[in-house]
Amino acid sequence: MTVKLIAAFLSLTLVAAPAHAQGAGVMDSPSATPAAEPAAVLPRVTLETALGAVVIELETTRAPLSAGTFLRYVRDGRLNGTGFYRALDLGRGYGLVQFGTRNDRARTLPPIAHEPTSATGLSHTSGAISLARGAPGTAAGDFFIVIGDLVSLDAQPPGSSSDPEGFAVFGRVVEGMDVIRAILSQPTDPNSGEGAMRGQMLASPVIISTTRINAEPAP
Repeated sequence: MTVKLIAAFLSLTLVAAPAHAQGAGVMDSPSATPAAEPAAVLPRVTLETALGAVVIELETTRAPLSAGTFLRYVRDGRLNGTGFYRALDLGRGYGLVQFGTRNDRARTLPPIAHEPTSATGLSHTSGAISLARGAPGTAAGDFFIVIGDLVSLDAQPPGSSSDPEGFAVFGRVVEGMDVIRAILSQPTDPNSGEGAMRGQMLASPVIISTTRINAEPAP
């Protein structure tokens, strides 16, 4: 499927380089080696479903607005009882699944500003979680997880034929990609969905029974 076609499906919704080996004996003494900064502790969230649990690590440092909003949905219990309702299978191990509040006024928070991948340095590699949206700045309570590398959903260079804004990645699945693939393979209703999303709605949504924050750095 071409980049243009993938973008068309989504328009209505919503490796680090290896370090060079250091030669022995370069430093005269251990004191000359710069102290390594401790890695940031990133919060993780678990989504429990009938098909299994999905653990997501949130990039609160690189995408603080988007990740922080998702954390608020979890803390407030706004995603409990919602579900995965959309599965776009692009074939050959590529696709996405979508979940969230579906504009339920009782659950949905106000939209947030767009955090493009060109600013965060994140990318739609397999397992990435991103905000569903229409126009930039309209993302609220719906989210999607990609299966396979779909970097065409990243912000694209000006002048390209793809979306220059892209979608806002804010984390990644660290456990439970087998569950995500199982959701992708669930039957869809050929008569459900509007426009380009027709036929992508799950016949039976996969309900998120509970959400919880596994770990979160102290403020």
